[in-house]
Amino acid sequence: MTVRATVSAGYASALLDLAVSHGAPREALLARAGIAEADLADADTRIHLTTFKTLMRAGKELSGEPMLGLLFGSTVRFNDLTIVGLITHVAPDMPEAFRQMNRYGRLVIDTTASSDSDRFVIMRDGNRAFIIDTRKNPNEFPELTESTLGRFICGTRYYFPETPLYCSAEVTHAAPAYADEYARILGVPVTFSASRNAMEITEAFFTLRLSKMPRYVFGSLSARVDELMKALDAAQGVGARVEALILPVLHTGDVTMDSVAARMGVSRQTLYRQLKAEGASFDTLLDSLRHQMALHYLSGEKVSVNETAYLVGFSDPSSFSRAFHRWTGTRPGQVAKA
Repeated sequence: MTVRATVSAGYASALLDLAVSHGAPREALLARAGIAEADLADADTRIHLTTFKTLMRAGKELSGEPMLGLLFGSTVRFNDLTIVGLITHVAPDMPEAFRQMNRYGRLVIDTTASSDSDRFVIMRDGNRAFIIDTRKNPNEFPELTESTLGRFICGTRYYFPETPLYCSAEVTHAAPAYADEYARILGVPVTFSASRNAMEITEAFFTLRLSKMPRYVFGSLSARVDELMKALDAAQGVGARVEALILPVLHTGDVTMDSVAARMGVSRQTLYRQLKAEGASFDTLLDSLRHQMALHYLSGEKVSVNETAYLVGFSDPSSFSRAFHRWTGTRPGQVAKA
């Protein structure tokens, strides 16, 4: 997983609202995820995927709802969340909606920070057809797999209840305690611990007509999402490059602006000016990265507090504990035990 992978604030805000509706205290959830309300004010701004993952895990714990990822995909309408949902909703047919979703899906969840390839591909196996999710390392975040299944399968069933478009699903993660709920919610049989994440589609998928909206509606939305895509690509600027260079050596605790500037082939002053032009600073980026990765490690439930302190560059656990309290208002041990 690359640290530059991001999620739209609107998508994260919808997940936050869902967790709160299931009983999670809003302020506690924001604190656990390291998010401020202001971070979610503009639906088109970005938060790190690691932060979104922490939000999902904290939402499950604080709401007491282990199926939060599955419910997020199956009950929250995509076209209510993002302009990408709108443009797929007004596409003339299902194949075109699929193409638009693949083209602009990074505006919602950018798992690769790259536009080189599609996340979803359609493959045929004899007389059967499958949508394959090519996301790398999916079992690091199976809740995202769950929400994807719900978004695709339940989303289309909501609008076309009389036209079955999916007939089975496969997931690479092991069956959770609530595995029986998959078939009930999705309405199709699900195979766990499979070799791929896939949804089997019917032939109706290739012929279903969707929208009768005037063509100019589709064109107007396309112009807007193109603007947003350009902004997303531009955001992969100097700050993102600095983060990518810091992450592999974060655990050393010896990360300096001079060393990063040297690796980028620029002077310290040039790097300072470039970051300032993006509204950032080296110290802020380093502190934010430590914060995000600390939450990532602790929420994974496989790394101790002391190990996390080392991994994010603190030689003294007490210094890490003070920094963590400054970031989140709580102690790292409270998150590790959750």
